[in-house]
Amino acid sequence: MAESKSAFGLPKNTAAALAYVLGWVSGLVFFLVEKEDKFVRFHALQSIVTFGFFNVVAMVPIVGWMLSPLVFIVSLVTWIFCLVKAYQGEKFKLPVVGEFVEKQIGK
Repeated sequence: MAESKSAFGLPKNTAAALAYVLGWVSGLVFFLVEKEDKFVRFHALQSIVTFGFFNVVAMVPIVGWMLSPLVFIVSLVTWIFCLVKAYQGEKFKLPVVGEFVEKQIGK
């Protein structure tokens, strides 16, 4: 059986992992290009929502600036974790975000 490919011609797990590489930016690219594969779309949208949220929180005046070191550490750990899980072929749902994303993608 041949391995399923994404719209980029990459294996699904590689495309899903690459959706996290540049945070919400790469997530947006993969989400817009990939129209068929729900696994890749799930990880791309989870990347957009998660890292978009971290970016917004870090930019909030005063409070966000004070929290930015903590936000950086949490986002770095989340980024590495999501990259690894996606590359392993797991559809890992982050708390809160994962449920929202799954509803948007449709099971």
